[in-house]
Amino acid sequence: MGLLLKIFIPLLGAALAFYFYSGSENFDEEMLRGKRVIVTGASSGIGEQMAYHLARMEAHLLLTARTEAKLQKVVERCLELGAASARYVSGSMDSPSLPEELLREAENTWGGLDMLILNHIGQTGFDYFDGDVGKVRKLMEINFVSYVALATAALPMLKESEGSIVVVSSVAGRVGGPFTAPYSATKFALDGFFSSLRQELIIDNVNVSITLCILGYINTESAVRAVSHVIRDTPAPKEECALEIIRGAALRRREVHYPPRAVSILLLIRSIAPEFLDSIIRSNYHVENIRR
Repeated sequence: MGLLLKIFIPLLGAALAFYFYSGSENFDEEMLRGKRVIVTGASSGIGEQMAYHLARMEAHLLLTARTEAKLQKVVERCLELGAASARYVSGSMDSPSLPEELLREAENTWGGLDMLILNHIGQTGFDYFDGDVGKVRKLMEINFVSYVALATAALPMLKESEGSIVVVSSVAGRVGGPFTAPYSATKFALDGFFSSLRQELIIDNVNVSITLCILGYINTESAVRAVSHVIRDTPAPKEECALEIIRGAALRRREVHYPPRAVSILLLIRSIAPEFLDSIIRSNYHVENIRR
């Protein structure tokens, strides 16, 4: 059985990766030229890199994040890189007024919206769950409820433009690993909500695509700071990850896996041997570096 798994899993993983990344359509950067795009969590990490890629593709950008000074620098860089336009709205995603403010800005400035990229996350630790339900509620508000609120506010304009919703999620939203219980819960919720919403849009013949992005360990500052002392893996580059997300969104793909082969194999093993996968995950952690 062990030998069969060693042969079978890589083959199926490669086939699954090929399935997700070999669509009949070819990506052309001109597909994004002139598109009106909102990117959340755009002041650093993957969101910042997506903004730069979109700027090079001459998209119109509306960026948001908590820190205004960082957003100003990102907007300036986007304009240098060739963005058709770039502006920002700073604010915290736990603010109930921010979704309407963002969409009002898009409507007043552009008269519509073509793509909503939901990428922000709340601050969370990487440790044993300490029983603090309040932290779970707060993280759910930022990582999940605000995604729903923004998508809901954007849907009328996206229906009109036949646009796209891009949801940046995580392997932690498909596989429950240790030390990420509140974070993982929010990502599982994203998968459930947006997968269900996609079905409803299809039933109603609404041509708005939803692309769910399942990401592994990426070399953003926040991720490396949080987990580098615990996880043995080498993080994948955020620049390439950002480009893969944009490519998948432009092609209106159902899912983006990045790194593609690693994530696809992980999800395959979860389907056929979940306990085996759990043991692999546990063995890949420096548990002694986790403080209770």
